[in-house]
Amino acid sequence: MALIELRDVAKAYPPRRRGGDPVHAVDGVTLDVAEGEILGIVGYSGAGKSTLARLINALEPATSGSVVVAGQDLTTLRESELQKVRRTIGMIFQQFNLFHSRTVWGNIAYPLKVAGISATEQQERISELLHFVGLADKAHQYPEQLSGGQKQRVGVARALASSPRILLADEATSALDPETTQGVVDLLRRVNAEFGITIVVITHEMEVVKNLADRVAVMEDGKVVESGTTFDLFARPAHEVTRRFVNTVVDDMPPASVVEELRKRHPGRLVTLGFREDSASQSQVFGAFGEAGVGFELVYGGMEEVQGKTFGNLTVELTGGRVDEAVRVVSGLVEVREVR
Repeated sequence: MALIELRDVAKAYPPRRRGGDPVHAVDGVTLDVAEGEILGIVGYSGAGKSTLARLINALEPATSGSVVVAGQDLTTLRESELQKVRRTIGMIFQQFNLFHSRTVWGNIAYPLKVAGISATEQQERISELLHFVGLADKAHQYPEQLSGGQKQRVGVARALASSPRILLADEATSALDPETTQGVVDLLRRVNAEFGITIVVITHEMEVVKNLADRVAVMEDGKVVESGTTFDLFARPAHEVTRRFVNTVVDDMPPASVVEELRKRHPGRLVTLGFREDSASQSQVFGAFGEAGVGFELVYGGMEEVQGKTFGNLTVELTGGRVDEAVRVVSGLVEVREVR
């Protein structure tokens, strides 16, 4: 069941200069987010992903199309009704957006006070959340006394305070180092698994998507240019912008500068073998080379695991034996591309 349904959604802003054209930040997006899933929305700066997030949490009105959240079309609601919807959506941000004049406890308490929750319930909820995010010993410290990772954990706790059905994470790990990022990713997976909260992650970091998302939507120029399961997009990216993103994490064909160096050290025939979930295994492929008397050496690439499935691209040097015959046989087992 879709908790969020976007149908031909557009958001246009006035021209930046007199006589210019409107700026189409979101342009005809149709997308569903199932209840309980984690969706990654990926795009370079200016792709429209953050604007799309603001349409989902009703901070921006759509110019056209429909934005349906939990069965309610936000484009038809009055402001008082939109405020009720916003309370069901938590937000975490790149720069944390914490109140520096309030303690950790005070930051988490803020949305509860706004919602009119009693003091007793506030104490119970805040204590529960501080233990959940691993900051029970930081309750009375101020944001400037915390590390970046700890600040983001406070942000997560605050976003969860009002028990939302949806959590929007807008570049929530961009200001963090890789180790701290992984800790936040692990925390978000727990949020999803233990509370069943639907999470939409806005990011340009494919390592985050790889380790967190169930599905991915890739945006460019305000449009969703490709979407699918995380494994499918990593293993078989179809759109050029998707391939560029995936190649930041997964080795594909060696680039020209690398090929030049490989040629100096490996004068044999260089081919790249693409291993996928539905292809032959490495042992079958290398066994075929052995049967043909072909020597092989791995010179570039590697294997990846996404959503419990493995895939990868291995560039090998082939020497001796019946190389042409072996390549024809192996081409029936896996994808084979010549390195030129």
